[in-house]
Amino acid sequence: MKTNVYIDGFNLYYGCIKNTPYHWLNLAKMCELLLPNDDIRCIKYFTALVTSRPSDPDKPLRQQAFLRALKTIPNLEIIFGTFMSHEVTMRLSPPNKGFAKVIKTEEKGSDVNIATHLLVDGFRGDYELAVVVSNDSDLLEPIKFVTRELGKTVGLFNPQKFQSVALQSHVLFIKQIRRGVLANSLFPDTLTDAQGIFSKPKGW
Repeated sequence: MKTNVYIDGFNLYYGCIKNTPYHWLNLAKMCELLLPNDDIRCIKYFTALVTSRPSDPDKPLRQQAFLRALKTIPNLEIIFGTFMSHEVTMRLSPPNKGFAKVIKTEEKGSDVNIATHLLVDGFRGDYELAVVVSNDSDLLEPIKFVTRELGKTVGLFNPQKFQSVALQSHVLFIKQIRRGVLANSLFPDTLTDAQGIFSKPKGW
């Protein structure tokens, strides 16, 4: 089937990449292993640029290296959301200890961006099968619209340990992203692009 893949970068990262040796992930290879019989036309990767923190000043550099690696994939497009930080008051644990003000950082825009691209590409007839890499139930309505109103097929690659019950009955299939697939989907340690040679970040 003519297939597009829509990847929620942060859902993928926090679901099955963080604290593993699979950060240097070739998303095209992962999709090929999970969809061996499909014609993958386009992979869209939705993310936001991170900022450095005192505890991890090199975090943006690692992300830039990964984005540079992704750009070597011909049929992959990167779509950016944003990070927003704001001060919130939260209850301490245990509750009788009172409240504290904290800085809360949230990634904004990816859900809306995924929904928009999923719908617009469906209207254009860009795919027969749309595969969403996420476990976010906020995508339920666009998935229902694509399947019911546009007559397209939607599948899920689930990066999380548990599956969203809300999404289960509205997709053709759900495939768990397992460690064996991740282990066989890594970029070479060294890559080359138009700017020259670059390498996997240390510690990855």
